[in-house]
Amino acid sequence: MNLATFTLLIPAGILFAYAWRRGDGSHRRGLAKGGRTLLSVLPLLLLAFTTIGYVSVLLPQEGLQNLMGPDSGWRGLLRAQGMGMLMPGGPYVVLPLISTLYQLGTGLGATITLVTSWSSLSLLNALWEAHFIGWRFTLIRWTLLLPFPLLVGLLAEAWFGGTS
Repeated sequence: MNLATFTLLIPAGILFAYAWRRGDGSHRRGLAKGGRTLLSVLPLLLLAFTTIGYVSVLLPQEGLQNLMGPDSGWRGLLRAQGMGMLMPGGPYVVLPLISTLYQLGTGLGATITLVTSWSSLSLLNALWEAHFIGWRFTLIRWTLLLPFPLLVGLLAEAWFGGTS
């Protein structure tokens, strides 16, 4: 059992125990709702992990290292930032893919740039944000955040080296 699983197990166990002690069947309803949620995302997860498997087998490691490896320099960081901005999907899809890319040889700086760019500058999220909060807000936030993925990637390489 890894730390993330253990960390989620604690609140799930506490909530289950609380629901069970209420005596109104809410523990069964909670499990049923959770099961329905799992079934609704299962096709997405299966496709995502199948894609990740193919990426790990078919993506030429040398080509990836040339594009975003430890020796790819600032161009590798720019590629990582662009890729992060364009990556669709939530953390359960994107983070395993980024982990696979890292294991295949993307540099530490590029991987940190990729994660930071995806989490803060996602184009898909920006469209929703602009719709609900407004274009002005989105443009201000983007203008302020745009240099940060590159900066943290450069700092990671300077402080910790380009590899894991």
